[in-house]
Amino acid sequence: MKVYKVGGAVRDELLGLPVEDHDHVVVGASPEEMERLGYRPVGKDFPVFLHPQTHEEYALARTERKTARGYKGFTVYAAPDVTLEDDLARRDLTINAIAKDEATGALIDPFHGAADLQAAVLRHVSPAFAEDPVRILRVARFAARFGFRIAPETLELMRRMVANGEADALVAERVWQEFAKGLMAPAPRRMFDALEACGALEHVLPEWRRIDASRALGALDRAAALGYSLPVRHAALFAAGPVAAADEASARLRAPADCRDLAVLAARWSDRMRAARGLDAAGLVELLERADAFRRPERFGFLVDACECDAAAIGEADPARKPWLERALVAAKSVDAGAIAASSPADVAGAVRAARVAAVGAA
Repeated sequence: MKVYKVGGAVRDELLGLPVEDHDHVVVGASPEEMERLGYRPVGKDFPVFLHPQTHEEYALARTERKTARGYKGFTVYAAPDVTLEDDLARRDLTINAIAKDEATGALIDPFHGAADLQAAVLRHVSPAFAEDPVRILRVARFAARFGFRIAPETLELMRRMVANGEADALVAERVWQEFAKGLMAPAPRRMFDALEACGALEHVLPEWRRIDASRALGALDRAAALGYSLPVRHAALFAAGPVAAADEASARLRAPADCRDLAVLAARWSDRMRAARGLDAAGLVELLERADAFRRPERFGFLVDACECDAAAIGEADPARKPWLERALVAAKSVDAGAIAASSPADVAGAVRAARVAAVGAA
């Protein structure tokens, strides 16, 4: 039984990046032996175990054979006779097919992944790459994360996969996992460039046709440069498009509720936000009410951030706009709605609104 560190842990170590996940491959062992040694089985589709002390993942070396379309259409074989090279050969990219001997520290690199790391190239390991459509998305988000170029032969293989209908077998949850990671990468635009280059973008995100791509990517660039959260980046991407596109794309991607809601709000209110400094007190209060700022002030701040990214994409950024809106919200929230209601006016909502307008005007 031999243990090797594999995949992203080795790749990131070679790149001098912080290693977040330590994955290991075990060669020459059986599930029964792993359990005797105290490892806890957790894998459903193939033998994966948690180390008894570190709780890191240790997977038995395995091979995979394609049996059906989609990312689950595989038959897995894991046994003591599967070699390390067999296991590395099933991986997606050469930069992820490098192993490190836990005992000696020696690298095992049968597909020259270290050289591709130095050359900043994303290259598939074998033709088996085409058996899993999720790999199209992984390559795209690795391009966004590392800024690497895609090898011509890999890009051509991705194009053939799309042409053969593999992209249509993508499952929404898996799409969102990769899409979200790509949005949070240092250069998320590169994910869209890669998906566009291989023809997958219209399959993953058909609503993209209804959005000004240049403006949307400019807004996303701005959100990434400012280190904004995932909901803000997602919303910035859809701020310039129709509300229906933001809603339908978020639903298609199975985006979490905070991302979906913020994207819809940004699409609905981006134009009005850019005009905010020209609104009178009544217009500001209406904007705050309709954008749900009184009930969700933190989300309103994120909404302003997303809309400002969109404004920057068309040269209309205004650093004073967010403080202006925040001051308006603070002033409007200073109104004691309970006290007004207790005074029993004929129109409580109208009286509260009038008081808010007066407070905003005074501020």
